[in-house]
Amino acid sequence: MANYQIDSLMINLTQQTESSYITINGVEHYYQWVGTPYHGETYKPVMVFIHGWGGSGRYWESTAMALGDRFHCLLYDMRGFGRSNRPAVNDSDRGYELTEYAQDLAALLQALNIPKVYINAHSMGASVAAIFMNLYPSMVVRAILTCSGIFEYDEKSFTTFHKFSRYVVMFRPKWMAQLPLIHQIFMARFLHRPLPSQVSREFLEDFLLADFAAAYGTVLTSVSKEATQWFPEEFKKLTVPTLLVAGEYDQIIPMEMAKQAATLNPNVQLNILPNTAHFPMLEDSINYMKIIQEFLIDN
Repeated sequence: MANYQIDSLMINLTQQTESSYITINGVEHYYQWVGTPYHGETYKPVMVFIHGWGGSGRYWESTAMALGDRFHCLLYDMRGFGRSNRPAVNDSDRGYELTEYAQDLAALLQALNIPKVYINAHSMGASVAAIFMNLYPSMVVRAILTCSGIFEYDEKSFTTFHKFSRYVVMFRPKWMAQLPLIHQIFMARFLHRPLPSQVSREFLEDFLLADFAAAYGTVLTSVSKEATQWFPEEFKKLTVPTLLVAGEYDQIIPMEMAKQAATLNPNVQLNILPNTAHFPMLEDSINYMKIIQEFLIDN
């Protein structure tokens, strides 16, 4: 667990957590309750957090703790990432289409007897969330998509990106995590403001831990010609009230991509967080929390 405070929110990181593994679609998934676990109570809704590519639910812990008074906060690691990188059970034939990850989430919620949720999702996880909301709209009250948007297809740049990504995913020796300052170098492209060293180390550890097939397979399915065609349609179809949060200096998913996505649907409300990049929830947690709490209060 991250061992730091969210700015002046003074979140207590010794707050109750409960974690376990559950087999979903033939694969063991790690999940964790931050704050109070859900056991069918009706006085407090469930918010599920979905991480981005190469990460895990760990980086959502501080945000979940800040929302723990109002929500049962469910974190989980998607198949092949973080602590859900265990071998498949019964020779599962699950692939790496984002629709399959959305189906994994539906199966997880069903297994935990959760009929309806709020969603807070980031980057590739936000793409999974958008698909989930369109497949199962009755299961979602409201959604927050952080660092998401639509992009245009460019064959040369996509081909180069796929080749580079394959090399990066293949060359991930575990000893990298022991190199001095390597975690800061690794995170530099994702950030406008630095994060505590422990948090950056956890990002690097998760990247090194990710299963090769999942890491490279999701690159191919989420950054593709097909994705540029179907993902705008997912945004257009959204019926769930959605807050789209973009980082002003995000190099991974530039805010212009978020602006284009927000124009496609009146149900999508855009908020650009100044002086942040690809992790606004950690780079400026105070203002991030203000933005999402205002959105949630409107409900």
